[in-house]
Amino acid sequence: MCVEDKSSRGRSWQKLSVPVLLFVVLLGICVEVQAQGSAKSLEPATAKSVEMDYRGGLVSPPLEKPKFTLTDTSGRPFDFRARTQGSLTLLFFGYTHCPDVCPLQMQTLASAMKKIPPRTAREIKVVFVTTDPDRDTPPVLRSYLDHFNKDFIGLTGSEQAIEAAQIAANLSPAKKSTVRPDGSYEVGHAAFVLAYTKDNRAHVIYPLGIQLDDLVHDLPLLTKETWAKP
Repeated sequence: MCVEDKSSRGRSWQKLSVPVLLFVVLLGICVEVQAQGSAKSLEPATAKSVEMDYRGGLVSPPLEKPKFTLTDTSGRPFDFRARTQGSLTLLFFGYTHCPDVCPLQMQTLASAMKKIPPRTAREIKVVFVTTDPDRDTPPVLRSYLDHFNKDFIGLTGSEQAIEAAQIAANLSPAKKSTVRPDGSYEVGHAAFVLAYTKDNRAHVIYPLGIQLDDLVHDLPLLTKETWAKP
């Protein structure tokens, strides 16, 4: 499996191995997707097949939408795959005490949702799964997400259930740092957003640092995408 990344316009497509994107987890710092090793341009036929329209990282082969059930901020069970069926679904794992990665990603998503047409925004579900269930109770999670967008879905559960959800999404489980004497700690987690289109697959992911204009460009296209390329 590989991921093709075009982190800026005009740059050639690069092929990245899965460990670079899907298993990069750092404690307490921002995680950015970067090409490692030698770059390899796509063959012309392949480049044409993906049309090079999307500004996120194209995942090949695409990732299946995971099956897991957690608890939403109203305290009800939320079957992720069933409840997001038929919608463009943006999935992110993070936590409310995160000092940098999570607020940046959530603010960028929230701003993009405001800039795209309302009709398009209604076809998109943004799901934030906490990686810190001890502190992120449903009320805490709801209050946090409401600062960005009241329609964002927040999910929590036991540590075991959340770890299983990350594994189901092909992510390395988040890791908690050593707890300090004052009780504070960080949680290292994946920093990118997985975008599942209506075929229940993630063909595109969005790393930390993705530009607002790139999301505004991509999201309307992804709501209509069928991946039926010639």
